[in-house]
Amino acid sequence: MDDQNLFEKGFANRKQVLGAAHVQKSWEAADDFNRPMQKLVTEYCWGAVWGDETLDFKTRSMLNLAMLTAMSQHHELSVHVKGALTNGVSREEIRAVLMQAAVYCGAPFALAAFRIATDAIKAWDEAQAAQGAQA
Repeated sequence: MDDQNLFEKGFANRKQVLGAAHVQKSWEAADDFNRPMQKLVTEYCWGAVWGDETLDFKTRSMLNLAMLTAMSQHHELSVHVKGALTNGVSREEIRAVLMQAAVYCGAPFALAAFRIATDAIKAWDEAQAAQGAQA
């Protein structure tokens, strides 16, 4: 698959998981300095890796929650909690992932992840309700 096809596949995958508005905003905010990074992430993270059908999006989301918790990457964790919900990961499954992360990564990382996830779930629920009201 050539780079353009990887980019297009990645852009579509990224929008499906994170939401079209979020992805469009990120791409439009890119400038000459950081656009190459946005392109790289879109092609290889979202096109090549998320585009590999060996793992479904739900499984990939749960893996990301665990890894982002381990790395204490709060902004990305928030984005991926919302993406996980979009991909069909239940609140109970999110909780189970974060509980397992507590054992393997440490309680402080997991406590922070629970705070981030709680806020992200609330924001996701509010966005879903707003979309329902508009329909």
